[in-house]
Amino acid sequence: MQLNNLIRRLDLVTLQLFVAIHEEGSLTRAATREAIALSAASKRLNELEGALGTPLFARQARGMQLTPAGETLLHHARRMLFNLEKIGLELGEHLQGVRGYVRMLANLSAIIQFLPEDLAEFSARHERIKVELEERPSNGVVQGLLDGVADLGICSSDCDTRGLHTVRYRRDQLVLVVRAGHPLAEAHQVAFSDTLDNDFVGLHAASSINMRSVEAARRAGKVLRLRIHVPSFDAVCRMVQADMGVGILPRKAFELFGAALGLRAVALGDDWAERELLLVARELEALSPVSRLLFEQLRGDRD
Repeated sequence: MQLNNLIRRLDLVTLQLFVAIHEEGSLTRAATREAIALSAASKRLNELEGALGTPLFARQARGMQLTPAGETLLHHARRMLFNLEKIGLELGEHLQGVRGYVRMLANLSAIIQFLPEDLAEFSARHERIKVELEERPSNGVVQGLLDGVADLGICSSDCDTRGLHTVRYRRDQLVLVVRAGHPLAEAHQVAFSDTLDNDFVGLHAASSINMRSVEAARRAGKVLRLRIHVPSFDAVCRMVQADMGVGILPRKAFELFGAALGLRAVALGDDWAERELLLVARELEALSPVSRLLFEQLRGDRD
């Protein structure tokens, strides 16, 4: 297959037609949907299959069914069309005065505790720069930067940053969250090993807090009794309030969600309860000027 020939055949109209044939299950209905004459649609599909050197659809009585090669092209076609639509939206915003974009990934702890104020401060200084923020677990933040889907990320220091450029962002402290009537509710500090006879309400399995807790229980020679996984800090607090178990949260997250529910926070005396969050980037030299502005604002020794 010649690359130049393939590129000529992968025009937007043909890709949109290909996706439409799959979604409609019929060349006729797809041609109508895309406002293309049936003969022209058939010609485009034949030329595309010829350029690729393989059939994309199996013509069956119940309609057009994708071949394995068609499944592969569908995956890439949808991604290409989505990215082109996004380009159009972003360029449209440039015409309205937006000067640049920063795409950022961060773990839940950073998003809840620190980024709202930090990004508000950045936006106040740079009103015409738009920041797109997506929540991912720490390992997902690293993978996203390696995949090139974001410019900057914030993750826990205990994940493998796999060669990314890292600087310290913030520190936080994990606390045990219990109901007011719990035997540990009045304790000033507790060792994590002394909590392991309780059922736990845990964050999702990929979260840094969950992985730290499971590993700490293993080192103590016990198994963490996870009764339920939930996706957010406020959900942990609600489950603790409902007496589903105890939980572990960053102290500032507890102050935001747990205190209002009448819950108590007990300090953990273990070293691993003191965490560091990292600001990560692939290459500083490759950052756009607007991404570098945000990187420089977020780095530093602020707690």
